[in-house]
Amino acid sequence: MRMREPASRSARYTSSYMNRIALIAALLSPFALFAQTAPRFEVDPTWPKLLPDGWITGQLSGVCVDSHDHVVVVNRRNITKEEAETSTNAPPIIMFDAAGNVVKSWGDPNVVADTIHGCSFDKEDNVWVAGNGDGIVQKYSHDGKLLLQIGTRGVVDSSDGTGKGKPLNAAHDKLFHPANVVVDPGNGDLFIADGYGNRRIAVFDKDGKYLRQWGSQATKEQTRAGEPGVFAQLVHCVALGNDGLIYVCDRQGDRIQVFDKQGKFVKNIPVRTGTPELPDPRGTVWWISFSSDPQQKYMYVMDGRAEQVRILDHETGKILSSFGRPGHQVGNFTHGHTMAVDSKGNIYIAETDIGRRVQRFNLVSK
Repeated sequence: MRMREPASRSARYTSSYMNRIALIAALLSPFALFAQTAPRFEVDPTWPKLLPDGWITGQLSGVCVDSHDHVVVVNRRNITKEEAETSTNAPPIIMFDAAGNVVKSWGDPNVVADTIHGCSFDKEDNVWVAGNGDGIVQKYSHDGKLLLQIGTRGVVDSSDGTGKGKPLNAAHDKLFHPANVVVDPGNGDLFIADGYGNRRIAVFDKDGKYLRQWGSQATKEQTRAGEPGVFAQLVHCVALGNDGLIYVCDRQGDRIQVFDKQGKFVKNIPVRTGTPELPDPRGTVWWISFSSDPQQKYMYVMDGRAEQVRILDHETGKILSSFGRPGHQVGNFTHGHTMAVDSKGNIYIAETDIGRRVQRFNLVSK
């Protein structure tokens, strides 16, 4: 019996040690889970391919992906005088295939929205574009035919009809510098982020008839308190989740505001990576996309202030990881502006200002 005592003590010690290890593992498991499940992305330096001879783009202020993984970018055509001496202004709307080749392009500069901004596809693969220097939203067929327009080019919802007038935030037939539009696949309703001049989500039916709206200009106090349904400054994007909820970029409020389709407030998702004080001069929430799985497990936010893509747990809103950095090299961002996700889960980022390019980041681990 005496000979077995050391072995018994050793066994008790081993058992106690293993129990402690198991307890520590259990306590750490939620953090390990997040670390394992946050997807990783790598820039694809081969995408897109070279543009046709002579073409050069200005600011690329929107990117969107159709059901066949065609990628559309919208081009503001604001090249420099020096560039115009040797190159050709590329068309306003350019479509690439999945490999990065230009397959279509269209848009009369005198017809498309002034300072074109944002784009999206509907379930029939029509292209919708807005213009944050104009008062219109347009619908184009997949081959570039203009099918529908809300508002009149050059006329905005202001006290004098111009961009210098006081925002009315009320018109049923015009907008004031809209940022983008998303289409409900169920009934074709349009949810428009009418947000560079106005401060609202304006809803129209599939034929362009006004239905309803919500939103107004926030005071500094309301922004700091995170009050619902008011926007610090730019209503910069709107997205429709598979959960049927409307996600709105309250850019300078450093938050995503979530509503149902009737405009009832659901929750805030703060992205407080900017300045300590609100409103934030540049803001963090510039654009929103979701992962390509049916549950949309992850939400992606283009944080234009930090020039990084934030990867959030969709359910909790917790930031799991980020990628990107400020700069001009491949994989960096200069005014990272809008984003889109294809069926394989790859992310596309369009840059404005002096960035003026679109980059693809391939999903390398889920």
